[in-house]
Amino acid sequence: MGATRRIKTKRRTRDLDQVHADLRSSKHLSDHKTAKPAEDLPGLGQWYCVECAKWFESENSMQQHERGKNHKRRVRMLKEEPYTQKEADAAIGLRTDNGTREPLKLTIIEEQAAALDLETASHG
Repeated sequence: MGATRRIKTKRRTRDLDQVHADLRSSKHLSDHKTAKPAEDLPGLGQWYCVECAKWFESENSMQQHERGKNHKRRVRMLKEEPYTQKEADAAIGLRTDNGTREPLKLTIIEEQAAALDLETASHG
């Protein structure tokens, strides 16, 4: 049998929607930064790239990262507004907008029957 592929979770960074939440809310970002003690982080947690959600050993390594292709690509992807659940539902055909409902239209036979009922009711 073939070798199984495993997802590398050690190098996994935060998803774009999580980074968008970090950029919008300073509380969300501070909660993420304080999740691990500073002693366990590279450079004692002094240099952090918000867009890429990465910690760096020194200011020099962070500056090199900011000039790099991966950081610039990530910044470009973050400029786009993330998709909402409403847009995702619309893409697969689920709609919440049912439009305006028209009143029920009577068929010709139903209209004739209603007219006969009115005539008989007025004569009786």
